Amino acid sequence: MYFSDRFLNLIEQQLISYEEDPVVEQLVVYVAQKNDSDEPSLKVVGEWPRLKKVLQPLETDRELRAPSPNRRWYPLQEGTILLGVLRVERADDIEEWPESLDERLQSTAMTLTYFLGLELESKRLLNQLTNQSEQIGLMVHQLRNPLAALRTYAKLLLRKLGAENDYQDLVKGLLNEQAQLTKYVSVLDDLSQVKLPSAPMASSRLLLPPVLHKNNSLNLRTLIEPLIDRASATANLQGRNWIGPKTWPDWIDSPRPFAESVIAEILANLLENAFRYSPKNASIGLHLNHLGLCLWDEGEDIQEEERKLIFNKGFRGKGSSEKNGSGLGLALGSELAKQFGGQLKLISCPFDFDESLPKKGNAFVIYLPKDSLTE
Repeated sequence: MYFSDRFLNLIEQQLISYEEDPVVEQLVVYVAQKNDSDEPSLKVVGEWPRLKKVLQPLETDRELRAPSPNRRWYPLQEGTILLGVLRVERADDIEEWPESLDERLQSTAMTLTYFLGLELESKRLLNQLTNQSEQIGLMVHQLRNPLAALRTYAKLLLRKLGAENDYQDLVKGLLNEQAQLTKYVSVLDDLSQVKLPSAPMASSRLLLPPVLHKNNSLNLRTLIEPLIDRASATANLQGRNWIGPKTWPDWIDSPRPFAESVIAEILANLLENAFRYSPKNASIGLHLNHLGLCLWDEGEDIQEEERKLIFNKGFRGKGSSEKNGSGLGLALGSELAKQFGGQLKLISCPFDFDESLPKKGNAFVIYLPKDSLTE
């Protein structure tokens, strides 16, 4: 468990206040922490004097289990909840524990309990704020894809209407509103990026809002086809070549676990990145086979040093540094893939996924669980 420097310094100040006391030989503060087993563990967070050896958790130190007249335990307890314990060792040549020392140690234990309670409450609030900030950041990131799609469709509609069409102003109004929404999303994104004090990641959290559904399975093709239509429209607007799936493997039309619905989110992020960061003359395509789904482009190869970091949260490569983005898309996609038992990987080139694909460029593959696919 992570503890703040402020908390550890407060403990240290309490313990070294006994430095001039001839009776006290050692003080150790333990804090209750969750363990891999069902039983909590009491681990050392402060000691005086500092020893060269590392003190073990209380439950693994057999010597301390034996009673001793020279040792006392003072619980750090809030109500019925044991938060930790203060262990005190006295000199062997002292026959009795001075009453004044006992009262002082009880006071110290109460102070440590108060400090520990504040620390745990602070950690709880910090984790809550961190979780909310990350969730907002992820949601804002996901909003960018449909907003970009609205802009694409509106621009294509303007082309088809022609300059003299009476509906031109209506479509331009839609584009203006879309641009305004994008500004609001950018502001929310900036707010979600406010740096909070470092804290460990919470256990499990939702990467996307929960989806209430009546069925336990879904058809992936119905989720992917709208994204293919969106990609075709974007390619048309950018004047580049889009190559959609020429064949569909059997598993795409078979009932799939509902957990795989996040594949649409992953693919939407991959498409957004491909159209944003690959050269304007580079072809982009989606290919499916017995391994999974591959989103590829014929742009310049991503450098090896960037490949190692590309799925890290917040990482942005050299080619994306001058464009808007948060560096969340690929990290989010990787985590979502793991949630349903799959993987998101960047492979050497499209040809390595299927021999019908180009031998140069980049390829992101969503691998589905092997036991759920058929040739």
